[in-house]
Amino acid sequence: MICIWLLLSLVYQVQARVILAYRLANLINAEYINSDILRRMFPGKKTYLLNEKVPVYNEMLRRMKEMLKENRNLVLDATFYKSDIRIKFINEAKPNEKISFIEVRANESVISERLKKTRTVSEADFEVYNKIKIEWEPFNQVHLILQSTDDNIEEILHKAAFYLNLRNDKRTNK
Repeated sequence: MICIWLLLSLVYQVQARVILAYRLANLINAEYINSDILRRMFPGKKTYLLNEKVPVYNEMLRRMKEMLKENRNLVLDATFYKSDIRIKFINEAKPNEKISFIEVRANESVISERLKKTRTVSEADFEVYNKIKIEWEPFNQVHLILQSTDDNIEEILHKAAFYLNLRNDKRTNK
């Protein structure tokens, strides 16, 4: 299993992460599951409070387990801002599944500018970013860190694909 996640304190709900995750899924022939797309299935104004997020993460988890039963690779695209959420996904994966984490960072000025633009998938704004940033819990597992700018999507896409190939290559992972 391939899991893309993001460190909220550095970047949140910005187009670069979504584009990277979607394009990476296509590049590695994986299913793509996005929390923002799933959130739209639930009625009402999006508040990004925990009681609204739990059903979204639960649906992501259900879909992940379904894909794993079919032995399909997948990219999970969400903030995974709480440790217990990340642990839940890790524990639900098959013991022999390979999970790779990728963190996408951006400068706060870039995040602010991106969040001012209308996006088709997410309603989050800079206020939501700051609210969730406060709730962010550190992640201490080995993972790839990518720095997103306004013009480096191709570069970080290739770095992510290279990282996943090396981590999942049986010749290098004994």
